[in-house]
Parts: sequence; C-alpha cells; structure tokens
Amino acid sequence: MTLKNTADRWGPISQLLHWAVVLLIAAIAIIGLTMVDMNNGPSKIKIYALHKSLGLTLLGLVALRLLWRLYAGTPSPVAGTPHWQERIASLTHWALYALMFALPISGWVFNSSSGYPLQYFGLFNLPKIAQRSEELSQLSRNLHEYGFWLLLALVLAHAGAAFYHHLFQNDATLVRMLPGRRRVAAPASHSLPETPDAP
Repeated sequence: MTLKNTADRWGPISQLLHWAVVLLIAAIAIIGLTMVDMNNGPSKIKIYALHKSLGLTLLGLVALRLLWRLYAGTPSPVAGTPHWQERIASLTHWALYALMFALPISGWVFNSSSGYPLQYFGLFNLPKIAQRSEELSQLSRNLHEYGFWLLLALVLAHAGAAFYHHLFQNDATLVRMLPGRRRVAAPASHSLPETPDAP
C-alpha cells in the first residue's frame, strides 16, 4: 500500500491529515463560540488559552498538509465531472487553505497587538508578531471573526458538495477520502432458466 495519493484515491496520510483538520476546526469553533459568553475568571482564561493552542496546532497541521499535498500529488477528477465543477472545487480548496492559514495568524496578530502573552499548551512562550496597537488589534479581531464565518460557510459548502456527489451522482468523490477501499458492486446475477409450467 502506497502512502502517497494515487490517480483515483487520496492516500492514508492525506486522509489522516484531512480528518484531523476537520476535527480540530470543529473543536476550535465550539470552544470559540462558547468562550465569548463566559464570565471573566480563571476558567475563561484557561479556555482562551486552549483555543489559542489549538489554533496554533491547526496552523502547523495545515502547513504540513499543504506540503504533503504538493509532494504526494492529488487524485485526478472523478470521471464525468463537468469542467465548471472542477474549477469551483479547486477554487474552494485553495480558499479553504487560505482561510485555515489566515485565521490562526490573525488570532496571533490580535493576541500580540493586544499585549497578551501566548503560550503553547503551557509548554513554552511564542514570540509576538506585531507591536501593540489598538487599531491593529481591532482589525485583526474583525478579520478573525468574519474569517471564521466565511470558513464555516465554505466548509459546509464543501461537505454538502461531497454528499451531493455521493448520494445523487453516486460517484467516488466522498469515498476516496475515507479509509478502506470502495467496495466493488457485485455483478448482476444471471437469470435462472425458465421452468416449464406445472401441469
């Protein structure tokens, strides 16, 4: 079994990185939407710190996923896919990559420009990537917030398209990103010879 992607299927490493990113985005989104309504206190500080650490993890995973994609290649479009659908899918993929980089970086800029310290799971401190600035803090916060909603919309559109292909076009768009191999449909059984009518 090859670890790289093939012409008709994403390889196991691409699958692992894809689903790890999906789960990570879901966790970050749930935490991010929850923490803004929390009362100030130690619990809120801890949940914010977790959100930031997971965001940094996402940044690293997305970088690794992009490097692996460039090295391992990508499967060919599913046979019969219209060219316009290929173009939309390609643009959506690159928009998702751009946002998955932009959100952690904008959060990092917001954290730095607001004067907050940044630790990775309490293990070590990360450097500031921007000087303290109220204007930059507000701008990066807005980009982080609105970028999240745009990312969510694109993720839902991406997932919806995959399920549409799976349920209505019955092709391998979704299946080739799932572990295991697609089952080949069993050949239709030959009809039995007719038996003479009973007397």
